[in-house]
Amino acid sequence: MAAFVSHYARAFADVVTSYKLDTAAIDHQLDDFLATWDGSRELREVFENPAISALQKVAIVDKMNVKLGMVKQLRNLIAVLINNDRIAHVHEVVAAYRAELQARQGIRQAEIVTARELSEQERASLLVGVGQLAGAKIQASFKLDKAILGGTVVRIGSTVYDGSVRGRLERLKEALTAG
Repeated sequence: MAAFVSHYARAFADVVTSYKLDTAAIDHQLDDFLATWDGSRELREVFENPAISALQKVAIVDKMNVKLGMVKQLRNLIAVLINNDRIAHVHEVVAAYRAELQARQGIRQAEIVTARELSEQERASLLVGVGQLAGAKIQASFKLDKAILGGTVVRIGSTVYDGSVRGRLERLKEALTAG
């Protein structure tokens, strides 16, 4: 991720926080803008074309905003990205903003991989344990991978907790061959 992405993300998170904006509404508006962005190759070409002035591009955003209904602060973020020739990185900025907001709320992302489908009770129990391990609230995505044989692999950021049968067998193999 380019350094400027986190600067825009933190600045927008500061604005959202200081104006006490509804983060769920902002999230929905971001999704709407990104869907429009992703759904129109022509729109992306216009916004990324250096021959079209930033003023014209912002005017297009304002016309789009009639249908999208973005709050002023979000519209301004998009205008700033356009004015600074960073609009092509809008997905990265949005992802970094969402991560920044979650970090401020004490929420960590985790990927939990299991060999079998878990019941809701098992998922809830696992989330409590992972939350205690991470010392934070956890927002998790669950994936199945029968190759781990059993147990669980948890990824939180760059840290991996491997409690899988496959992982245990690999560590046992290393211990036996090292000795």
